[in-house]
Amino acid sequence: MVASAIQYRRMRKQPSSHPPRFAFVPSTGGATAVEFALIAPIFLALVMGMAGYGVYFGASHSVQQIAADAARTAISGLTETERKSIVAAYVSANAGGYPFIDPMKVKVETRDNAADANQFVVTVTYDASDLPIYHLLDRLAAPGSTIRRQSTIRVGGL
Repeated sequence: MVASAIQYRRMRKQPSSHPPRFAFVPSTGGATAVEFALIAPIFLALVMGMAGYGVYFGASHSVQQIAADAARTAISGLTETERKSIVAAYVSANAGGYPFIDPMKVKVETRDNAADANQFVVTVTYDASDLPIYHLLDRLAAPGSTIRRQSTIRVGGL
C-alpha cells in the first residue's frame, strides 16, 4: 500500500515546493513600480491640463454671465448715458461674486448698436493671465489670455 501511494504521487507529477536549483524563476516584484513610473507623468499632465482648462472655461462662462446680466440691468435706463452708468454700477458691485473672476481685471464697454438703435451692446473683457492654466505647464497649449464676451439686448420693447 505504501508503494502504491508513492507511485500515485509520481504519476500525478505534483510540483515540489522548492524550484529546481537552476530553473528560471520570473520576478514581477518591480513591474508595478516601473509601470507607475511610466504612466504617472502622463496621467498627472492630463489631470493638471483638465483642471487648468476647467478653470479657464469657468472664467469664460463667468465673463459671459457678467455681460448678459449687465445687459439685462441696462434695460431700465432711458438713455444711453443712463444705461452705461447702470451697467458700470452693476459690474463694479457684482463682478467679485462670479467664480474665477478678479473684479480688478474686468473692463466693460457699452454702446448702442450702430446697425439697430433699439439694441444695446455690453462687451466685457477680462485679463485671464493669472489663471492656473498659464502657470501649470509651460508646454500646454493654452488659449488667449484675454477673454472677451458680449451681450446684446433689445431696448424699448418690440
